[in-house]
Formats: sequence, C-alpha cells, structure tokens
Amino acid sequence: MIKLSIVIVNYNVKHFLEQCLISVFKALEDIPSEVFVVDNNSVDGSCAIIKERFPNVKLIENKKNHGFSYANNQGIKKANGEYILLLNPDTVVEEDTFSKCLNFMDTHPDAGGLSVKMIDGKGRFLPESKRALPTPAVAFYKIFGLSKLFPHSKKFARYHLGHLKDDEINEIEILPGAFMFLRKKALDKTGLLDETFFMYGEDIDLSYRITLSGFKNYYYPETTIIHYKGESTKKGSLNYVFVFYQAMIIFANKHFSKKNAKVFSILINAAIYFRAFLSIINRTVKTLFLPVLDIILFYAAFYFIEPAWEQFKFQGQGHYPDTFLQYIVPAYIFIWILSLWFNGGYSKHIKFKNIITGIITGTVIILIFYALLPMELRFSRALIIIGTFSCFILAIINRYIAHYLPFTHHKFFNTKKLRMIIAGLEDEINRVKQIIAETNISPEIAGYVSPGQTLSTSYYLGSLDQIEEIIKIHQIDEIVFCAKNIPAHKIMNTMLKVSCYDVDFKIAQPETLSIIGSNSINTSGDLYAVEINSIARENNIRNKRFFDIISSTIILIISPLLLLLSKNSFNLINNSFNVLLGFITWVGYYQDDKIKTNHLPKIKDGVLSPVILLKKTDPNQTVFNNANMIYAKNYTVWNDLRILLKGINLLDRNIKTVK
Repeated sequence: MIKLSIVIVNYNVKHFLEQCLISVFKALEDIPSEVFVVDNNSVDGSCAIIKERFPNVKLIENKKNHGFSYANNQGIKKANGEYILLLNPDTVVEEDTFSKCLNFMDTHPDAGGLSVKMIDGKGRFLPESKRALPTPAVAFYKIFGLSKLFPHSKKFARYHLGHLKDDEINEIEILPGAFMFLRKKALDKTGLLDETFFMYGEDIDLSYRITLSGFKNYYYPETTIIHYKGESTKKGSLNYVFVFYQAMIIFANKHFSKKNAKVFSILINAAIYFRAFLSIINRTVKTLFLPVLDIILFYAAFYFIEPAWEQFKFQGQGHYPDTFLQYIVPAYIFIWILSLWFNGGYSKHIKFKNIITGIITGTVIILIFYALLPMELRFSRALIIIGTFSCFILAIINRYIAHYLPFTHHKFFNTKKLRMIIAGLEDEINRVKQIIAETNISPEIAGYVSPGQTLSTSYYLGSLDQIEEIIKIHQIDEIVFCAKNIPAHKIMNTMLKVSCYDVDFKIAQPETLSIIGSNSINTSGDLYAVEINSIARENNIRNKRFFDIISSTIILIISPLLLLLSKNSFNLINNSFNVLLGFITWVGYYQDDKIKTNHLPKIKDGVLSPVILLKKTDPNQTVFNNANMIYAKNYTVWNDLRILLKGINLLDRNIKTVK
C-alpha cells in the first residue's frame, strides 16, 4: 500500500526541480511512495531532465498552463497514497522530513493538514510557515502595516500568527501552498483545490475547508525545509498585488457573509489601488530619475557653455541663433541619452565603461549627422566636443548622486571579489570548482570546509562545527554546500546557525551541472549553472537590439542600391521596418520541423541564421543544432555583422516560410 503521494507542479524551473527531486527521493527511502510532476507546458527542458534523471517520476505533461490548482488536481486524482503532499519545486527537504510528518499524522488522527518550518535561501525563518484565516480585520492589519509594527501581537500580527513561537508545535488555520501535507480522507471529505484560483489563494481556501470539515491543521517545526521563493511572479511586483488580492476577493465572496465579503472587497480594492499607486510612483521615480537628471544637467551645461564659448571665440554674444539651444542641443542630448541607454548607462549596476562607451558612441553619431546637415545648421564642432567632455563629467557625477540616494536602484558595480568557501569532500569540491569555473562568476575561493571532523589540516580551513569562526576570520561572503557529502538537515542547521551573518548559501547536488541558492525572499533563486545563456544576458539583449536599429536604419537609407540586388524589393523594405520596430531580428536561430530551439534562450525570429556561415559540405541536423548552440553561447555583435554581410543578398527572405 502506498503511504505517501507527492505532487509537484513545475513551470520553467528545471534546476530547482532537479534539486528538489534529489532531496525528495533521499527522504523517501523505505517509505512506500509515488511522485508526480505536473509540468505546465515548460519550455526550459524540464520534462527532458525528469525523463533522463528521474524515470520513477510519474510525469504529466500539460500542453497548456491551466493554473496551479488545476495542475495539482491532476496529480491528486491519480494519487493512491494515504497521505498527499503538495510540494513546490523550489524547495529542499531534509532526509527525515517525510518520516517525521507521517509519524505525526499517524499519531494525530484529527490532523487534516500539516505544515513545517520553512526557511529561505539565507537561513531566515519564513513567517508564512504558519498563518491565520485572513478575515477583514486580520487582512486590514496586514495590508496597512500594523503587523510589521507589532510583529508578536496576538491581535495585530495574527496574519502570520506572530504570537506563536517558531519552534513549537501548534494548531493553525492556513497551510502554506509550498508544503501542504494532507490526509487523503480529509481531501475526500473537502474536495480538491478550487480551480477558480489560478494562482494564489487556493491554499487558503483548501485549508479553511479542511477546518470546516472537522479536521485540524498543524504547524510542525520538528523538521525544516528550504523554500527558495522561486515563483514566476515576484512578491514585490504590481502584477502580484493584483493577482493575490483578487484571489482574496474570490475567497471572501465564497466563504464570508455578504456583509463581511463586501467590507473585505472594499478593503482589498482600496489596498490594490493604494499599492498600485505606490508601485507606479516608485517604479517611475527609479526608472526616470537618472535620465531626467542627465537631461536637465546636460542642457544646463550647454546653456552656460554656449555664451562662454561665444565670448571666447567671437568676443561677444549673439553669434548662435536661438534655434541652437531650442532644437539642436535637445537633439544632441536625445542622442547621448539614447546611446547611454543602449550601452548600459542606465543599468542598475553602474559601470564606468558603459558611460564612456555611451557618450563616445553618441558623439560619433552626432558628428556623422552633423556632417550631413546643411551649412546653416552646422553651428560648431568645438561646442560638440566641449559638450562631450561636460556631459561625460556630469554623467559620472549624476551616477554618484544616484548611488547614494536611497530611492534609486542605480548602484556602482561592486568590483570586490566574492569570497567563497566550499564545504564537502575533496572529489566533490573539485567537481563544484569545475562548475564554477565554467560559469560567468569568478569568486575568490578562500578555502574548503570539512563536513565533519577536519580530515586534513593542510587542505581544510576547518570543519562545519567551526563555521562561525571561519566566516569571521576569512571574511566569507558565500558558502557552497556539497549535498553529496553533507546531509540536508546539517546544511539547514548550519544555515540557521549563521543566518545572523551577511552570508549567502548555495547547494550543489550530486551529478548536476547547477549550484542553487537564494539571497532574497523577494526574488527567484540564484543559479550558477553551466548552460547556454550568453545571448540572454542584459547587455547582449541590449547590444543586439542596438545593432538591429542601426543596421536596419542604414539598410533603409541605402535601400535604393540594395534593391538592385533584391529579387523581392517589398520584402526587403518590409523586413527592414519590422526589424527597426522590434517585431523580428536580422539574425535568429535556424529553425525547421526537425530543429528544436526551446532549450535555447528565447530570441525573436530572424531573417538570417548562423547556418549561413557554415561551409556547404554535408549540412545535417546535428550541424544546424550546433550552429544555434554556439551562436547562443558565444553571442557578439560582430557575429551578427558577419552573418548580415554574408547574407546581404538574402535580406528579402520571407521568414514565415524560410528560416
């Protein structure tokens, strides 16, 4: 007889899912069980990993994402266990998590559901491990911040049951959706998840129905899991506010009296608009502050430079017409701002090279257009050069201002090397070092830590029992745990032990090509992985788009000449405009019915493909796949330029029929 059925709903988090399943199967040893993974039409290769690495998993592949509740119900309907666990893929369980939960449920027949102690990727306790029913009063205290002001109040902090101790077993009302350990008999009585809830709210609804049916829900902190918070919707996003709060309204209309549901609905809608307003203001200020500051000070610089230059050059003022400051200078500034943006001058991580490249590129473009202008509009190259130096200095000053202001997200890139230690045995440490070496990070590895007693004083800095001293003495920023050598419970205990230090954690599971952790409960987990991702990096996306705009503009300018080489002049002009507007790109992946690209970073359809650079000797499916992979992994603008020049006579292709 199957004791435990586990249902995991996955959507495009293959590395987290892989780590989760490794920990799950470790914890299921000697337990009659079955594991279902319901995949909601992922395109990241999740299903391929499951089939290859976890053949015992019962995989359900959905061709459409019908939502979290629908997918969980698919697994529940096929489950045969006495107990059913609904588990998030971005979790890691201890080796004895399931055996402890089963023992508790067996000895507490009144228990319909169970939650456990959850910590985030930095070892901090997650308050949603235990929650109360979000009545209008409880929701009010939570929404308007009273629960934060009084975190241990039985009244004001009731949403997360702040008055209950984190390490004591207690009866609770609401189970977290990340880990819902359910008695099958309770589910038979209450029914399955309500599919009206697409995402969020379904855990509250089911938990409440369990208590209405006569069962109890428990918080059981005798075992701990890591929850990386890797949802597709970030907690701080405006979309999350709408989706989550609308789910609360659905819940209120379903379970509260008409009067209370109306009050709750008014409260929630007020909260939505209030949070939306704050979010829009916050996002607008963060996004526009630096470019607006640049525009204002760049213009102010020309406002003072122009008369000073007139006085120096012509011994008087009035040489330049009013149109210079009214139209020409704003045009210069627009080009510099646009160039800074395309070169990463407004990225969150401020880098001097991006500012230098942005200003210089903008100046070159200005000088090119200057040369094309009629004589009456060519006012002064000297003013352009003086303006260039002024704008560069001001751009640096502005970024220092933004760096130190608390309400902006622009910060100077931290050039300090990440100091890392790796905990494990030598063979596994060497494997992990190889993974790190093949990623885009280059940490300073301060040394290695033994899982138990120090095995070699010359090789190890010390053991995990000495981790606090190691962190302080060696000024460690990050710890990587080798899960092959260190049990999950010891990893979590270590994380809890040193969570007071500003240290990040990663876990390297055996036989994987990824190292996973999380530094914030408001972001999806961090990932060090050997994978194809170069073209998906922010600067490459920006550079590719910049290349498309410049090249399509040039092609449109010289199109009268290109039309002589073109067999389909309409397609050439149409493709150029579509690239300029961002609907397609000049260079994309090679695609046909046999070549799959869903495992590669997503880019727009291309007029040309990297296959054009191949020699015409026996091209086949493998060669085409490799061409796509190399293009994605080693993307440069120069590759796009080479492909564009090689295929200059093919720019009129119909990309709907030919790739």
